[in-house]
Amino acid sequence: MTLKPSGGGGGGRGLAGSLLRLAGEASRLPRPYLASLYESWRNPTDFRDLRAFCMFLGYPRSGHSLVGSLLDAHPEMVIAHELDALKYVQARFGRRQLFHLLLGKSEEFTGRGRTWNGYSYGVPGQWQGRYRRLRVIGDKKGGGSTHRLGSDPELLTRLRRTVRLPVKLVHVVRNPFDNISTIVLKTKKRRFTPEEGVEYYLSLCRTVREVKRRVDPADLFEMRHEEFVLRPRPKLEELCGFLGLEAPADYLDACAGVVFDLPRRTRHDLEWTPALLDRVRKGVDEFPFLHGYDFAE
Repeated sequence: MTLKPSGGGGGGRGLAGSLLRLAGEASRLPRPYLASLYESWRNPTDFRDLRAFCMFLGYPRSGHSLVGSLLDAHPEMVIAHELDALKYVQARFGRRQLFHLLLGKSEEFTGRGRTWNGYSYGVPGQWQGRYRRLRVIGDKKGGGSTHRLGSDPELLTRLRRTVRLPVKLVHVVRNPFDNISTIVLKTKKRRFTPEEGVEYYLSLCRTVREVKRRVDPADLFEMRHEEFVLRPRPKLEELCGFLGLEAPADYLDACAGVVFDLPRRTRHDLEWTPALLDRVRKGVDEFPFLHGYDFAE
């Protein structure tokens, strides 16, 4: 089954409320708002089988694209690549509008070959860009979502109200020295100095810590990028179980076959001053989910 847009626009009470909402939200994001509203009416999709919404939490350049694409290859899951779902929640898009945008983004990324930042995330013979039965839907936008939650912590509550599903959070942690180096050296939309990169990364860590305090531990899956790369099959099976899905053997084998042989170590590509090294090491001590990481590790 190829991806189908969702049904029903969701919205205000009565015609007057719907028109007022349409005018307000269309003024913020006019093209996606009107397009998703139209498609949700034109091509209704049954979402009765959905059991969970999956959202990534954390940092850019931490391995989210790999994990999100592997989840999107599951026959019962759609994980959009870089939609920025919380932006649409802020703009008060309806449930089915949001789902339509997520489905379309997954299909679009697959149609473009699933290449991102110089890497290919395609999984041959699996279900990227389509699904057999839709049980889990979500968005891979870890750094952007975390930044939005840092500015507006209530967004997570609004997301739950919008999707009317349990929200499952996936937190991928990478060695901070590698993660920061890649942020500084590879980010195209914004140029970071090393000092800015360190502070940006640590600000996201603070938001992650606050979010973790506000959610049920049963709704958060935390894993280290390095462990995932070295043992992709069991970690992916565990992640699917967290999302309430079984992981077929052929799916696990296909996904494991596209994972890098070793984690990328980019820390040596950036010039680190003693002060910066010390700042990151203090961050490692401050945040329990970073404990054990070091530059020499």
